[in-house]
Amino acid sequence: MAKYIAMDIFTALADPTRRHIVEFLGKGEQAVGAITEQFELSPPAISQHLKVLKEAELVHVRIDGQRRIYSLNPQGLTALDDWLNRMRRFWNGSLDALERELRKPVAKPKPKSVKSRGDQK
Repeated sequence: MAKYIAMDIFTALADPTRRHIVEFLGKGEQAVGAITEQFELSPPAISQHLKVLKEAELVHVRIDGQRRIYSLNPQGLTALDDWLNRMRRFWNGSLDALERELRKPVAKPKPKSVKSRGDQK
């Protein structure tokens, strides 16, 4: 997997059509024709979306005769989950440290002594 695969995944999933394709493929592998039937887009437009998902390693494609069958790529989803877990650990640790700092008692400043008018020269 590429070092920044999670960003590629986020870029791929930023498009609502691609998110819907991923959700549709979550039900099981599908031929391009079945995927295209789910949308009011042209077959070339769906093919372009599938290409982006494949490049982001979110889907696999296998050829069965003249049909292209797409399925989710568990490794791509694992890469996303791994990235999210790293971010959770970072933010949880940072937020825990912030909470500890905020819970520390605050020392009250000492009141300044007020000089009376007679003490001034």
